Amino acid sequence: MKILVACEESQAVTIELRKLGHEAYSCDTEECSGGHPEWHILGDVTPILKQKWDMIIGFPPCTFIAKSGAYRMYPTAGNIDPVRYQKGLKAKEFFLSILNADCDKIAVENPVSLKVLQMPKHTQQIEPYHFGHPFSKATRLWLKGLPQLIHTNVVEKKGTYLQAKTHIQD
Repeated sequence: MKILVACEESQAVTIELRKLGHEAYSCDTEECSGGHPEWHILGDVTPILKQKWDMIIGFPPCTFIAKSGAYRMYPTAGNIDPVRYQKGLKAKEFFLSILNADCDKIAVENPVSLKVLQMPKHTQQIEPYHFGHPFSKATRLWLKGLPQLIHTNVVEKKGTYLQAKTHIQD
């Protein structure tokens, strides 16, 4: 299959798909860090989505969409930050460009999103502890023409996944 992995500089998914015999390409606005620039499309994925693909897997940025950023969207109780809201709407538009691409098989991954952005209903919600990692970090999948993931190794949850804090530019 010819597969586009959108918004993936690490090439982790692309490399695994290549191991399975697929013609997979990562695409990101950053140089790839996976060691295979020959499989990487450097630049905006938007025009690449118009090409013919057998499958598209997308990891669009969640900075302005994720519920974890609610404290930035609502800096004071009940008051929405209009600049952040506009950035959220733009991020949603980009997300939808991947989800609504002309392709029969699409998977898009993102965390739980802010209700105010009215994202489309997700197909499935998964957790790391469904797949052998004892942490909680709700991840949503939007699937088109693909089956839901099957939990392969459910383990007891020992805590919440906490990523190292990094400064995010608004």
